[in-house]
Amino acid sequence: MKVVLNLIWLILCGLWMCFAYLVAGVILCVTIIGIPLGLAAFRIGLFALWPFGRKAVERSDAGAPSLIGNVVWLILAGWWLTLGHIITGVLLCVTIIGIPLGLANFKMIPISLMPLGREIVPTDEPFGAPAVRPAPAGHQGW
Repeated sequence: MKVVLNLIWLILCGLWMCFAYLVAGVILCVTIIGIPLGLAAFRIGLFALWPFGRKAVERSDAGAPSLIGNVVWLILAGWWLTLGHIITGVLLCVTIIGIPLGLANFKMIPISLMPLGREIVPTDEPFGAPAVRPAPAGHQGW
């Protein structure tokens, strides 16, 4: 199911959203200060290209530099990339078939607003629901 959703996503909105992130990444990489933000844009662009079966989680080791970088990101690129996700998500939710794709666009809004301090990880669920992991051996669970 993930492959089918990803292929439909790729055709309807994945290519142009990925292109928007790539343009933002190139513009940000022009300056030396913007290189970390540009690399984050490239990382999210790949996530925007094939989002089903992956999710963004917060990193525990992110600190003040991530916060400062996120503020700069929000001013330079985050607001218009988020606007792209909102517009695309609303347009996709107009049709019944597009609702899962629209929800995936809305799922990407937090990472498009503040990408630093987050990591994209694979998941077994197509919509990014948290995976239930078995308890370690010898763990009683209480």
